[in-house]
Amino acid sequence: MELTQISDLTPSARTEVMSRGSELAAIESDVEQIIDDVRADGDAALREFGREFDNVEMDAIELTDAATKAVETIHSDVQAAIASTIDRIETFHRHQLRDDWQTDFDGRTLGRQFRPIERAGAYVPGGSAAYPSTAMMTVVPARVAGVNNIIAVTPPADPVDEVTLAALNLAGVDRIFAAGGAQGIAALAYGTESIPAVDTIVGPGNRWVAAAKAAVQGDVSIDMIAGPSEVLILADETADPEFVASDLIAQAEHDPHASAAAVTPDLELAKRIGDAVRDQLPKRTRSGVAESAFSNESSGIFVAESMDQAIEFTNEYAVEHLGIMTADNEPIVEQIKHAGSIFVGEYSPVAAGDYSTGPNHVLPTAQTARVSSGLSVDTFMRSRTVQYLDKSALKDINETITTLAELEGLEAHAESIHHRID
Repeated sequence: MELTQISDLTPSARTEVMSRGSELAAIESDVEQIIDDVRADGDAALREFGREFDNVEMDAIELTDAATKAVETIHSDVQAAIASTIDRIETFHRHQLRDDWQTDFDGRTLGRQFRPIERAGAYVPGGSAAYPSTAMMTVVPARVAGVNNIIAVTPPADPVDEVTLAALNLAGVDRIFAAGGAQGIAALAYGTESIPAVDTIVGPGNRWVAAAKAAVQGDVSIDMIAGPSEVLILADETADPEFVASDLIAQAEHDPHASAAAVTPDLELAKRIGDAVRDQLPKRTRSGVAESAFSNESSGIFVAESMDQAIEFTNEYAVEHLGIMTADNEPIVEQIKHAGSIFVGEYSPVAAGDYSTGPNHVLPTAQTARVSSGLSVDTFMRSRTVQYLDKSALKDINETITTLAELEGLEAHAESIHHRID
């Protein structure tokens, strides 16, 4: 991995480090064409894209029955791992449920109510790796929220990974379909002969998925533009370089476009992290993917002049997964402004959160942690306000309402009050 002094970064070089996700613009027109084809041709387009992109001939697009059978065929140990993970995810997300409230304000009874959306779509990646963990992370919060109809899509394969299918079934999905990439997102957004259109789309994916979610946003709601995986480890001289290196490689193996970086004020530690990465990488089965990720501009080992500069760099990077390994972690955690999820201490590896601690692993990428949050029960909820006024309460605010309405030139607004009071 390349070692860089933060103070040596030019403004343009720093922009290159921070601007993950900028490659989406290069594929926007292709993604729009895929979406148009799915809207026009429905299932036929999905079958054609399955042949073109996944090298799979699809007869049946629906996989719901296959998922039921998969539960019966997977090993009991795998079933147990899925069940315990679902339990931890569900327990954590139940704490996010919000209660309706209603309060009297001088005769005006006002409140807020929370209701689940009617139909949710979960995108579960496939391709070069299987992601039963994402199946659980996307479906369980929707079920906890009370969504009645949960639809999942996952890329076609021959065969589709049975553990992913089993995880979707056990997590509580209603129907599952074979549709990957931008075409899968389009199918969820607009529907096909087989796949019903949904109200919101959640789940991570490659840059084609991210670009498609950006394109359909507005016609449906989305959780976030969740692109390739990211990790940044903030460490001081007390950190174990072997631990840091293993976390970097773990996220880099997701995708050639992933970002894996460390930042530290200790030059010696930076060198030892680099050595540890070079030692560990050849031993990993997906070393080729990780090596490609390490060559990205946003990846590397960055050396700060001080811990304050390292924290400043961390906040600007606004990473999806942030690991903190220092002698005194808590004060540093309090200084972090932007991160999707924070993993504190040397025994809190990102991989633990990827799978089974309970918090969601669908998180904002490409600096969007500055303005958005990870997938949660809130993603599947909508709120509405309720208002009850009697004549006395309306009379108390009569002059305020009519004065403002007349100032805005909306006479009928004012008259709707006068009719009741006068």
